[in-house]
Amino acid sequence: MIPWISKLIDQASSYFAARKGLLPLLGILLVLLNFIFQVTLTGWVVDSNLFLHLGIVLSIIGLMLAWAL
Repeated sequence: MIPWISKLIDQASSYFAARKGLLPLLGILLVLLNFIFQVTLTGWVVDSNLFLHLGIVLSIIGLMLAWAL
């Protein structure tokens, strides 16, 4: 199982090395999507700010990866 995880991490690292801004951009889009949902919808997704939290975490991970690579 460990070689499979190692191979997956190597492939992801190679993919994101050439696309350093992709994860922060997706995170920003999720935050904007959350704002649109706040204005237009109701429900548990809006009450929990799910896309806001996912977007912030994804952006931070993307910035840390871009800085490391």
